[in-house]
Amino acid sequence: MIEKGRYLATAADCSACHTAPNGKPFAGGYPIKTPVGTIYSTNITPSSTGISGYTKAEFSEAVRHGVARGEKRLYPAMPYTSYAGITDDDIDALYAYFTAAVAPIEQKNRQNTVGFPFNIRLGMIFWNALYLDRTAFHPNPQEPAQVARGRYLVENLEHCGTCHTPRTMFMGPKKGRELAGSVLGPWYAPNITSDKTSGIADWSDEDLRNYLTNGHALNKGQAAGPMAEAVENSTQFLNKDDVDSIIAYLRRIPAFADDDKQPRTSFGLKTHPESTLRGLTTANNTGWKIFSGSCASCHQPDGEGVNVYPSLTHNSATGSTNAQNLVTTILAGVQRKTADTTIFMPAFGPAALWVNRLSDQDIADVSNFVLKTFGNPSVQIHASYVAKLRAELAQ
Repeated sequence: MIEKGRYLATAADCSACHTAPNGKPFAGGYPIKTPVGTIYSTNITPSSTGISGYTKAEFSEAVRHGVARGEKRLYPAMPYTSYAGITDDDIDALYAYFTAAVAPIEQKNRQNTVGFPFNIRLGMIFWNALYLDRTAFHPNPQEPAQVARGRYLVENLEHCGTCHTPRTMFMGPKKGRELAGSVLGPWYAPNITSDKTSGIADWSDEDLRNYLTNGHALNKGQAAGPMAEAVENSTQFLNKDDVDSIIAYLRRIPAFADDDKQPRTSFGLKTHPESTLRGLTTANNTGWKIFSGSCASCHQPDGEGVNVYPSLTHNSATGSTNAQNLVTTILAGVQRKTADTTIFMPAFGPAALWVNRLSDQDIADVSNFVLKTFGNPSVQIHASYVAKLRAELAQ
């Protein structure tokens, strides 16, 4: 039962939010930045400052319905609207794991910085009335067992819609646009519906399998930001049957089209590579100079990458009509560790070493060079756009 609970906690990616950077497992304190303020995750170890003394019923009510002990309403930064579907048997296993196998850590919870009126938690009663479906998961008679398992993982345990489904003005999921893509501060969780142009219909099963287990699918994309955390903490540890079940279910997600004119992974090399511009002094486009000095050694002059460094052609970050992930990756860098390898791309924003720091205009210039040379040339980046994303990263 405990080992089952350990696996379920990994599938539910509990550690991603309940373990602060350089903090102790499940002791809380991870800052979750939302439009209404910063919410800090709570201590969920079996300690006096955590969930010690919680009954199984109290544990279930907190996980599945967002009501902690003492009728304290949780904010939906804790994805209880997804966890509401967790089955009774799986809740029993999770309870066994968290109360008997997780080390107790005496660490007080941090205060949220949510302003009025959102700091009045009773308001969650009305929000829950709009967006919380208390129905536990059950297979549909018409769906294969593999698809049913995939639906349970995607909609409930892995709570993919928390990031990939756009939100209403009240921060609830938009009906009819499930997994159609959503903004996450400076990052963008892309459309992962079955649409042939805007979604992932052109990704093979092997592409999706590699992405979920390694964070990188050749000539398709690579995980960065929150998705890198999901791969590092959760999806890489799923067994093969569960990964295949997720893929089987994603194939059945209703297609939703964005503004893309062609698949975001279909853009190839369009102009001369950086190597043909070396030595020129008259070029009025400075982006290639920055690319040459800061990017070409890893991504190569022709943008095709080498070893663990991905190609910039046929890449979802450079081919999308939404350039957030391209710009934010340049600002923040990439850190991702899986069983096989550790991926590192240095940051060029405020967290970068002094010798690596690029200005907003520098990042706009190099982004435009990359887009026009390797990706979607219809997208134009301005320094003000970079400044906006830089500010969001600093919040």
